[in-house]
Amino acid sequence: MDGRPVLVCTEFEDATADLVIAELNRRRVPVLRFDPGRDFPAPVVLAARLGAGGWGGRLTVGERTADLSAVRALYHRRASPYPTGSGEQAARFAAQENRRGLGGVLGALPGCLYLSHPQAIARAEYKPAQLDAAARVGLTVPATLITSDPMEARAFCAAQPTIYKPLHAGAYEVDGEPAGIWAAPVEAGEVDGAVSHSAHLFQAQVPKVADVRAVVVGEWVFSARITAPPGVVDWRAEYQSLTYEPVACPDGIRGALVRFLAAFGLNFGAFDFAVTGDGAWWFLECNPNGQWAWLEDAAGLPITHAIADLLEKRSESA
Repeated sequence: MDGRPVLVCTEFEDATADLVIAELNRRRVPVLRFDPGRDFPAPVVLAARLGAGGWGGRLTVGERTADLSAVRALYHRRASPYPTGSGEQAARFAAQENRRGLGGVLGALPGCLYLSHPQAIARAEYKPAQLDAAARVGLTVPATLITSDPMEARAFCAAQPTIYKPLHAGAYEVDGEPAGIWAAPVEAGEVDGAVSHSAHLFQAQVPKVADVRAVVVGEWVFSARITAPPGVVDWRAEYQSLTYEPVACPDGIRGALVRFLAAFGLNFGAFDFAVTGDGAWWFLECNPNGQWAWLEDAAGLPITHAIADLLEKRSESA
């Protein structure tokens, strides 16, 4: 049995990571799970040494230890952010040292396959870069405007049916309750001076009949058609009313998705497409660390096994 471990970096409660860990356990692949932003410097202990072959030494979590030179893969899921160290100067200094020390070593393990590398995930989260990459690999992208100029926004909205969507799906509250900011139609007359307060993303509305989420693991592509009630622009706002069915990803799009991931150095991506009546797939966005467990269950897609397959085998070219 190959004793090289898989490191799983995620938050304390992560049912999606649990599926993968259970499958790796079934295959007798050693797993060390921890949350770098929460568990270091205790109970995680780092002792890394640089040698001719790269970083070695040990990473200890409680009573379990991993040889850093023998880590076969690192699954970066939903790790907590490293603390900013607000408060006294010494705490701020320690927080930055932890992020660059532990985070730096974890990001430079020799021969390790990353699903995906934290820095690659961070780069790919910028929607302007996503949209540019999508167009370059041959995907069809709606006309898009990113602006802080109300006049530009009005002119764009007047030219065609338009939606507004946030550039970052961060935490947001309304009256103290968590709320999502969904993509929504906007007309020229609704645009006011508030646009000048920040960057805004406006996009031509695709006359879709359905949506597709395509989950890419390495070079495997798993796609599900998502049908929402009539008039729903953003299906994420209507989870209770959706239907799912597995669909084949067209060969041309499949190749483009693999090239897209390669452009960012990713091994995973959750892509969203709008599908029109003529069967065309329009690229909307990619979540480089998106959720997929609910889709696996709803559409019968073997994503857990694909992720475990990728993590289990060491890729010298990754």
